[in-house]
Amino acid sequence: MSGIAERVGGLLNTLPFDAQPVSGGEICEAYRVRLGHGVDNEGGPFHTCFAKTMDGAPADFFAAEAAGLEVLRSTGAVAVPGVLAVEADVLVLEWVDTTEPSDAAAERLGRDLAALHSTPAPHYGTTGPLYLGPVPLTTPDPPVADPAGWPAFHAEHRLLPLLRMAVDGGGIDPRDARDVELLCERIDEVAGEPQPPAVIHGDLWPGNILWTGDRPHLVDPAAQGGHPEADLAFLELSGCPRWDRVIGAYEEVRPVPGRRERAPLHALHHVLIHAALFGGPYGAESGTTARRALRSAR
Repeated sequence: MSGIAERVGGLLNTLPFDAQPVSGGEICEAYRVRLGHGVDNEGGPFHTCFAKTMDGAPADFFAAEAAGLEVLRSTGAVAVPGVLAVEADVLVLEWVDTTEPSDAAAERLGRDLAALHSTPAPHYGTTGPLYLGPVPLTTPDPPVADPAGWPAFHAEHRLLPLLRMAVDGGGIDPRDARDVELLCERIDEVAGEPQPPAVIHGDLWPGNILWTGDRPHLVDPAAQGGHPEADLAFLELSGCPRWDRVIGAYEEVRPVPGRRERAPLHALHHVLIHAALFGGPYGAESGTTARRALRSAR
């Protein structure tokens, strides 16, 4: 009997049956947990759920993720699994059966993201804890709500903290680090027209999309008030399946003139966190991405 099955069974006040490891991202251990007596995978009385854990997780780590899922759910724009239980050491979600991405599902994802990004947020960042992977993200006090303040907010509270982590950990060389710093200094020149804070997923790569037969579900958010092009840039950068269908449907609802030129700026945050956490080629990619963004400077 897996310890995680017993833990989840205790939280949901039902009998544990078994737990099987499944893919759950880069930093957490994830499980498909079956509860109850069960007969088979289809017709029996099993209750199946998803559970994730992380050794040494901060006390508010999973609570922040659960809060992010609630932020997304409350918009009515995107589908997310329901939260069944959350504790400092574990998050339990509804199980979502997945299938291969289809053109119809990709187009639905594009329309759903356009609706999400049309949902106003009160300011950039959050009012509670927020993590991108294992890294805490900050929101200034008082928070920034003026669209003209986004470039400075993004540089000071998103890009530069990760750059410092990458430098301190040896994940980026001095030349590439300097080019990231230069981009932060000139970010007003590449940011485009001011964008009011909107609700974004915040960590939208293909691993955080559960493709279903009709409507994709989103998981593992860093949900916050942010710039919608961050979600789009990271989806494209990380090889979203049927990307042309996704962005085509998105822009039918919410056109984004100049998106391609600004994509390197909005992708850099996610490249930098990989440089900070993993080093290797991500440091050089951070420098390359910063230089690509600078080429679009006004």
